[in-house]
Amino acid sequence: MNFKLLIQYDGTDFHGWQVQENARSIQGELERVIGMLEDVPVKVTGSGRTDAGVHAEGQVANVFLNRAFTPDKLRNAINGNLWRDIRILDVERAPDEFHARFSARRKTYVYRVINAPVMSPFWRRYAHHEPRPLNLGRMEEASRFFLGEHDWTAFSSAHADGENKVRNVTDFTIETVWDARARAAIIEFRISAKGFLRYMVRSIVGTLLEVGRGEKDSDTIQTAIVTRDRDLAGKTASPHGLTLLKVDYD
Repeated sequence: MNFKLLIQYDGTDFHGWQVQENARSIQGELERVIGMLEDVPVKVTGSGRTDAGVHAEGQVANVFLNRAFTPDKLRNAINGNLWRDIRILDVERAPDEFHARFSARRKTYVYRVINAPVMSPFWRRYAHHEPRPLNLGRMEEASRFFLGEHDWTAFSSAHADGENKVRNVTDFTIETVWDARARAAIIEFRISAKGFLRYMVRSIVGTLLEVGRGEKDSDTIQTAIVTRDRDLAGKTASPHGLTLLKVDYD
């Protein structure tokens, strides 16, 4: 039977989603625990890979099991054997053809930035600290160039040069909210697409932060996209500010 899992995790102490030898990963933890429950090795398929230090509020995975579990019992059994920095929020039965990655229609990430002289310790694991003033209007104006279907070579990891770099960004918003606990403004960059390249969101955010500081302009962004020149993109933003917010399916 195919089960769909809704997962949240604090990525701080993980080396990303994908199983790695001698390193703690989300997929590795799930396969260890579910394999113990199933009493045979299992394959847990995620909607996509998150890098080391990246968090998830709405990661989705699927796994095929032979043993008879109700969704609630499976959820409770998995959670009862996991560390506290990863939790299965929901389990449901899924059609056999459901695939967490290939069935996904849209993924949405949020990148959070604390824009204040002092970084609250409550946000140090989940947001990037930018102490310098940022021009929000300039960043919002530049963000429109990241919408649409483009080759994102300039805003991706060089390690995936053989991969098709064309992706279609369908939504991109920048919002500022006041956080009482941090006593500071949090800037949230929300970006949606069917799929992303490695480091793509973090590279886009890092570039926009340089725009906000007056170090880059919109012309540079357009040139980077057209020429695919990575040197024109900004510094890749730190991983701990990034969270996979949700994955949408039909």
